[in-house]
Amino acid sequence: MAAIIEVKYFNSFVLKKSATAASTTTKPVWNGSFGIPESIGGFPAYDDVSNPVDRDTSWFVEEARIRGGYNNTSTDYGVRAYLVEEEPNANFRLNSMIYSGIYNSRTGINQTNVFSVSENITKSLDPANGSIQKLYAEDTNLIIFQESKVSRALIDKDAIYSAEGGGLPVSSFTTVIGQIVPYGGNYGIGNHPESFAVYGYNKYFVDSYQNSVMRLGADGLTEISATGMRSFFRNKIVSVDSVNFGKGKILGGFDIYNKDYIVSIQPSSPNISYNTLSYDESARGWISRYSYKPSQSFSLKNNHYTTFGDGLYLHNSTNVPYNQFYNTSNASEVTFVFNPRPGNSKVFNTISYEGTNGWQVDSFVSDETGPSSSNIINPYVFDKTNNVLSYTEGAYDSAVPPNTGTSATVQPIFRVGFDRKENKYCANVVNNTPVSEGEIVFGNQISGIKGYYAVVKMSTDTVTEPGRYKELFMVGSNYTFSNGY
Repeated sequence: MAAIIEVKYFNSFVLKKSATAASTTTKPVWNGSFGIPESIGGFPAYDDVSNPVDRDTSWFVEEARIRGGYNNTSTDYGVRAYLVEEEPNANFRLNSMIYSGIYNSRTGINQTNVFSVSENITKSLDPANGSIQKLYAEDTNLIIFQESKVSRALIDKDAIYSAEGGGLPVSSFTTVIGQIVPYGGNYGIGNHPESFAVYGYNKYFVDSYQNSVMRLGADGLTEISATGMRSFFRNKIVSVDSVNFGKGKILGGFDIYNKDYIVSIQPSSPNISYNTLSYDESARGWISRYSYKPSQSFSLKNNHYTTFGDGLYLHNSTNVPYNQFYNTSNASEVTFVFNPRPGNSKVFNTISYEGTNGWQVDSFVSDETGPSSSNIINPYVFDKTNNVLSYTEGAYDSAVPPNTGTSATVQPIFRVGFDRKENKYCANVVNNTPVSEGEIVFGNQISGIKGYYAVVKMSTDTVTEPGRYKELFMVGSNYTFSNGY
């Protein structure tokens, strides 16, 4: 049996049971009315441990008359909600904005749930530029980031222009969001609003559709990824979203301690590594890459914080060793190219650097020196060297083999890696190239490597004062021209 009760009033009472005595076996009543019988869904006669109640299947009645009695005094209409449309249909306007009534905590006015259809409370942008991904309020402007466009709108004021283009004063207005003016350039924030970061007047974000890292400043939009890193970001950003693994993350944040914009490109595919980089506004370039992979990045009171897992981490802390992020230590690395006199073939004989102790050479490789018919997978050969150990790591005594970890009581007198001369760390370049066709002398029997240029990778070792600050000012190489030219 079902009961249908029509409720016409918006201010009403809810009829509920209340026991008339302390005993659980006493029959409760309905606040003076007979209420809903148990036979059609009312609560049972009593409610205790021995007779549990399934409250999900029970129900109350909403009544507008006092005590629910016949022809009793009814409540007034009071404040009425807006009427529901007869044919309600959902409409997703991804390129539009809507604002509610005002909120003032001092006067008790709260109209954040009021959306009057009689007022012009919506503002739409060009749907061809995609959906609105992020809004940022700055002074009296609202910056609107769409997928393929960035625009700004006036807040709480309106601008009227004459036919000649000059502005006219507005003495009375009720406009909340004024005229929308797009910034020059077809750049947007793609579908990665988490890349947004702000410092001062500059706003940074990533346009994943254009494979570009952007800065919005007083001079408009600038593609900062074009400063020597265009191909890098083109290859990395395009790999963020995967068909098989879903949408990745491009996380942005501003390091207020170092005044750097931090962007972490995190592909969804586990087979593709992440990349975390920093952009320095004073250097106008990308100055470093980091080994950490943050979940969130933000700054507060001159400190830069990131989150990883369920932990919150403070960067640039004096209590944490250098190169340690999220309790994991990593080496600092730098890769550069020796390319003097590009049109001449050279033999690089030595390598030297100015800086602190603790740097080693991981690889020293020339350009392609010629074809190798015996190697189908890699048809070209390269000249390369042995690893050059650091000043401390390569020290040994004649009775102790180098780099064995064995401690010696005798003062070291030999060094297999870098040695210090006139406040510079120097080492010979020993060839370690496999024999190629037609060679008579090869490998460690010869010194230096031959090529037009050489790619060198240096890093900090794990022996020399781990966690200490290490600097690298200059790296050079002594070379001679090959074949007399």
